[in-house]
Amino acid sequence: MDHLKHNHTELTNIDFARLIDTAGIGVIVHQWDTTVVYANPTALTMLNLSYEQLIGSVAVDPQWHLIDEHHKQLHVSEFPVNKVKASESSLYGEVVGVLDFKHDDTNWFKVNAVIEKSSESGMAFIVVTLYALENIGSLFSFEQIVQSADDIIIVTEADDIEEPSGPKIVYVNNAFERLTGYSAKEVIGDTPRLLQGKFTDKAARERIKTSLDKKQAVRETLLNYTKSGQPYFIDMNIIPLKNRNGDITHFAAIERDVTEQTFYAEQLEKRNRDLKQLKENLQDVVRQRTVDLIAANRKLQRHAYYDVLTDVPNRRYFLEMSNSFLSLTRRKGQSLAVAMIDVDDFKSINDKFGHAAGDASLHLLACCMKEFFRAEDIIGRLGGEEFGLTMLFDNPAKVVNTLQRFQQKLAEQFRQEKQSADSVTLQPFTVSIGVCVIEAEQTGELDTLLKCADEALYQVKHQGKNAVILYDGTQ
Repeated sequence: MDHLKHNHTELTNIDFARLIDTAGIGVIVHQWDTTVVYANPTALTMLNLSYEQLIGSVAVDPQWHLIDEHHKQLHVSEFPVNKVKASESSLYGEVVGVLDFKHDDTNWFKVNAVIEKSSESGMAFIVVTLYALENIGSLFSFEQIVQSADDIIIVTEADDIEEPSGPKIVYVNNAFERLTGYSAKEVIGDTPRLLQGKFTDKAARERIKTSLDKKQAVRETLLNYTKSGQPYFIDMNIIPLKNRNGDITHFAAIERDVTEQTFYAEQLEKRNRDLKQLKENLQDVVRQRTVDLIAANRKLQRHAYYDVLTDVPNRRYFLEMSNSFLSLTRRKGQSLAVAMIDVDDFKSINDKFGHAAGDASLHLLACCMKEFFRAEDIIGRLGGEEFGLTMLFDNPAKVVNTLQRFQQKLAEQFRQEKQSADSVTLQPFTVSIGVCVIEAEQTGELDTLLKCADEALYQVKHQGKNAVILYDGTQ
């Protein structure tokens, strides 16, 4: 008992006023008429107010704008201090938001309010304590909004952005997974650099890094690659994210696939004309396709970019991607090859064995091209039995050798597959290939390269077919 009395005596020596001044919670004391007579420094910081602004103010002061957890503005009678005064009972755990127009922000608090009486004068005071709510995600789900967004959103840490491991990804939304083929589990903790590749613009990457070093926002168009290696262009807007103390802790990248957006705008303008032409070209094909292809026919947007029969880019999409590739190689100082691949005696296959046999031949050729060439190479069906190929190369001899090996691969593929997926007997066929190259130091347009490749192809046909000829300007 003496020990407890001693402790009580020691407690009376504690400076409780100083203790409240240094407490980590906000404390505000109102007189019974709601006039503020005391506020500790933590409360002033929480409310972004000076001592002079807060002391002497009353609940009806027009500077107070309070909202409830549903973002509904509170009437002055609903303020915690007035609710306690009206009910003459304490209030606990009420969530209140204080609008801060100066900083364009809302500060959220859990509020307790109790009645205290002076032991000397008997005067009643209302003591309000404020607990800052750092995260009010329970009020409404920002993550659900972000997850449902069509734009790709990536959030990274802001501390360590140096290669090769930084900055580390902490969040990606569903749109990211759909576009890249990576799951959130695969990329969390990794760096966005895993999306970049050999032809990602180095200057753009340097500009991004410079801005991130300065903790500044930046916007760039960048070439990235999916998990399967397919290139795509994005419009990327990176912004810094701050915590409640104003420190930049993360970066958020909001990205949009501008390749699809460009083609989508064009497809909308010509929708009716494209659909009419598409139906005319596909009448014979649709009867031979599976239920899956019929379902795919309803996906009109894809049909604007891909050939339905072979599932490779159509002429328009091939030209668009090849032009982008050509522009990229100019900036990077690399060499480019454009080839035209044509099925030999295709009309004879159609006439002798029917359109189904011809379709099966084109489908086999497209499948072989997709399997043989690299993911970054661009392939497409230019029309009829003619296909295009755009690829980077080290020297012209390697280009010719690669295309000759492709002809061998095609022959092997035919020997392995005697029937198509639709049980149509495959007829033997060969391909003729004309190719044109442009060295890094040379200039040229895609139309010119295609014309030269076509002239080389004509020479192959004239000399007996089933060969590869490199355009040398003498054709």
